[in-house]
Amino acid sequence: QGMRQSRRYGTNNNEPPTITAHKEHSSLTRKMASSPLTLQLAAEEQKILACIHCGLCLEACPTYTITGDENDGPRGRIYLMRAVAEGRLANNSSSFERHIDRCLGCRACENVCPAGVEYGQLLEAGRAELSEVKQGFTHSVLHLVLNHVWLHSRRLKFAFALSRIFRDLGLARLLLKLKLPRLVSPRFEFALALLDSSAGRSKRVDHPVSSVTSTVSSAFLFKGCVGEGLFSRVNRATTRVLKRNGIELSAPREQVCCGALHAHAGDLEGARKLARQNIKAFEEDKTAIVTNAGGCGAMLTTYHHLLAHDDEFRERAERFSARVRDVSQILQTCDLQKGDAADNARVTYDASCHLMYGQHAADTSVSMLRSIPNLDFVALINPERCCGGAGIYNLLEPDLSGKVLEQKLADIKQSEAEVVATGNPGCQMQIAAGALLSGMTIRVCHPIELLDESYGRGEGDHES
Repeated sequence: QGMRQSRRYGTNNNEPPTITAHKEHSSLTRKMASSPLTLQLAAEEQKILACIHCGLCLEACPTYTITGDENDGPRGRIYLMRAVAEGRLANNSSSFERHIDRCLGCRACENVCPAGVEYGQLLEAGRAELSEVKQGFTHSVLHLVLNHVWLHSRRLKFAFALSRIFRDLGLARLLLKLKLPRLVSPRFEFALALLDSSAGRSKRVDHPVSSVTSTVSSAFLFKGCVGEGLFSRVNRATTRVLKRNGIELSAPREQVCCGALHAHAGDLEGARKLARQNIKAFEEDKTAIVTNAGGCGAMLTTYHHLLAHDDEFRERAERFSARVRDVSQILQTCDLQKGDAADNARVTYDASCHLMYGQHAADTSVSMLRSIPNLDFVALINPERCCGGAGIYNLLEPDLSGKVLEQKLADIKQSEAEVVATGNPGCQMQIAAGALLSGMTIRVCHPIELLDESYGRGEGDHES
């Protein structure tokens, strides 16, 4: 299946989408264009030319395994990018737009590529090329939100405050029960399910005063926009757990969104604006920067790439990215304290794609869970497979996202788990929303919440 090729390649001929088919073309570095796509392809040229067409990237690609279309796999998409960069395909062609938009950006292909192609950077460059010519209502709304809400912290906080009020009053759940959103559109129904699923019940616990000495005594917390806006309970749990293990957290007030949504949408300049502001906000010392969101962490660790051509921020971005750690990685630096025994609920773990392929911290999250005494843990089938969330991909490409999610829910159901732990807010909402709409009864939470609860048992209390 991995070597199967489609009959359509997005061009006017039936030539298979192999990179070596165009050896007659001179180096991309000599092409007339200097767009982000051309520059990134030039940077990756030797790796791309080293492609041996093994098909491992296809077998790892969630969209290819569903559609069977070569253009919905990494090789085909890179072929389309090269065709655009070399002038053989227009950047406003329907083939280029359709197949680039369909990519989840999970980066699973990077993990299996023998040549080491950094596909994630190519995808963002391809979407930057596409965003210059893209039109339509959805694109206009996305552009409006990203540039006139997400880039302004006060507006963004206000938008999340309204969302929390709507959610916490139970209005989203009420509309879903009445099935009114389905009359509008399945996309609107799923959006409400995502919002409703961001609510959670976490136990506030007073941990004993810690006498632990850690190799890291203090660190900064990167809150995240969605993290603090809809999942503040996870940030609070992170603070409590690290304090229990001898690490004090502080959070610079000037921090903003990580910029992942902008980068994934092709708005690289918007992402750079946010990156520069975050670098300034966290520059007061050299302590570690802790994240509890796989998507944010993966973005923060690539600031050095995003600002590689910025003379003022290039070296500062390198130092910043080198300090970023997932909370599970930070906890590995100390003698992790044991908590109370877990309850009887069976727990499984689903790896966030960007936590796994961007920060390479999926194993440390599992270690954190296994430190909970008597935890009834069961491994999930295909934990490395994307859940279909991918930022707002679930709203932009609902059909394909839904098919990917169906596979994930089937794996969870087979595990017979009552609790699904995952290290990214987008994944939490995606899985919980899918479970809600399909009638599955599971709790979806962050691994740090389970460890937090094991450190003490208090009365259940609602946290946003």
